[in-house]
Amino acid sequence: MDTSSMAIGIFPGSFNPVHTGHLALANWICEFCGLDELWFLVSPRNPLKEESELMDENTRLRMVEVAIDGYPKFKASNFEFTLPRPSYTINTLRELRKQFPDKSFQLIMGADNWEKVSCWKDYEALIKEFPVIIYPRKNHEITIPEKYSNIKKADAPLLEISSTFIRQAVKEKKDIRFFLPAKIWEMRDLFDL
Repeated sequence: MDTSSMAIGIFPGSFNPVHTGHLALANWICEFCGLDELWFLVSPRNPLKEESELMDENTRLRMVEVAIDGYPKFKASNFEFTLPRPSYTINTLRELRKQFPDKSFQLIMGADNWEKVSCWKDYEALIKEFPVIIYPRKNHEITIPEKYSNIKKADAPLLEISSTFIRQAVKEKKDIRFFLPAKIWEMRDLFDL
């Protein structure tokens, strides 16, 4: 591998909205897994989620931009916005590799997604072509078969905060300001409740 290529972690998600759990996890993975940068890949539509549950994609992208402002290793990416929908991870990663040949992309996923990765489009090619970093999730074991040498487990802290919880708590007028970056808390009226 070209040693001059930048190691980029791709952290895909709806970020509906982005919260401190996302940011702390991304910070840990970026600093402790040898990444030069981590890109928050905002998904326009997750094939496994109902579109009506999602805030507008540009609103979610803007929130990520606001939340990560000032941290040079993080980047908000709207890369999937122009790709065919629904977005499939294998297609996105191949397109990223094509458009950014000087960068080495690694996929970041939770243990819950790892358990069902066999349901993903062309998952065997995905695992073969791209390194994967798996972070812990409550009640999900991380078992990596020996044949997958480019997959590593991140011993990141277990952070169980969900965007669903955030939206519901805001809807119920709970003051959960410390679960969100301050600037995102100020934007809570934009949450599609």
